[in-house]
Amino acid sequence: MTARRDILAACLGTLLLRPAGATPERLRAALATFSGGVPLREGRVTLDIAPLVENGNVVPVHISVTSPMTPADHVRRIALLTSRNPQPEVLVMHLGPRSGRAEVATRMRLATSQQVLAVAELSDGTFWRQGIDVIVTLAACVEG
Repeated sequence: MTARRDILAACLGTLLLRPAGATPERLRAALATFSGGVPLREGRVTLDIAPLVENGNVVPVHISVTSPMTPADHVRRIALLTSRNPQPEVLVMHLGPRSGRAEVATRMRLATSQQVLAVAELSDGTFWRQGIDVIVTLAACVEG
């Protein structure tokens, strides 16, 4: 039989093995690295992700940015960031005026309920964002 002490030790070990990157401070650092410290503005970015996700293993995400995508006015980069995944940087996509549209669709894993951010850098040096709080009922990366 397994003693309560052994079960508690196993649970504590599991908590200690939680990825070190899963902190809001790491998200802030990733945002500062991506934007170079330039303030982020709300708007122009549309992040389409379900606010309630049953299974965090495969979560569809669609990001679009309002831009004419001309040589004078276009999106340079789009980043997808999370606040509680082991690594906050999920995706960084580089674009240019020849891209046609500033859109990306992908699937991602979510370790637990958290905020998901989409940030876009425009050719004029401004940064725009949208964040959505996502509730995950069955987390990814923790199933045994």
